[in-house]
Amino acid sequence: MFEAGELRRRFLSRIALKVPKHVLVRFLEKESLFRNLETERHYGLDETGTRMWQVVTAVPSIENAAELLNEFDSGAELLRQNLSGLFSRLADTGLLRVHRADVEKNPAV
Repeated sequence: MFEAGELRRRFLSRIALKVPKHVLVRFLEKESLFRNLETERHYGLDETGTRMWQVVTAVPSIENAAELLNEFDSGAELLRQNLSGLFSRLADTGLLRVHRADVEKNPAV
């Protein structure tokens, strides 16, 4: 039987986040601006959200984003909660696609 932390780690290691083709991303200084071409809505992220976006969309799974622990003054559990909340909202607005890291080969289609 796994402990909660081990289950969470195994779950996160199987999730990847990708930017769909219908999303334009522009970086302005340390912030970012997004446009969902399907809904024609704009979204913005501050410096912290932008950095999280950059790291998590560049790694094969969310669990590989451990480098964020070195950049932000927070514990691992708080960082996971913040990432989960942010990326759930972005996925709900169509700015990210969440998929299994070990299954989907062409997630931006």
